[in-house]
Amino acid sequence: MEDNRVVLCGANAYDMKYYFNEQFNGIPDSIKDELHIICVLFTEEVGGIFTIVFEEDGTVSMETNAEEDDIYYDEISSGLLVGEIRRKRQELFESLSLYYKVFILKEDFTDLLEE
Repeated sequence: MEDNRVVLCGANAYDMKYYFNEQFNGIPDSIKDELHIICVLFTEEVGGIFTIVFEEDGTVSMETNAEEDDIYYDEISSGLLVGEIRRKRQELFESLSLYYKVFILKEDFTDLLEE
């Protein structure tokens, strides 16, 4: 990871594990559950490792990668699925970005509403 990026959550198909960063326990449980489902279903369908991260400016990014010798990982499907998740969950990611900017970066909430 780069210096100021923070992992929110992720899933690993190799270890069959899900990770949620406890720094974000203030996020409502329903959203935590939705993130869990997104991550696990992604790795079930495509394989590899899938993470959702906050960029330095608070925007939300999704990343996927696989081990070099993973012949089952489908890079094309991976890219398509990331695009589909971004489209279908745009409102969720915008809300997470706002949460990060207000509670982590301590930006003024009223300035963010004007954007």
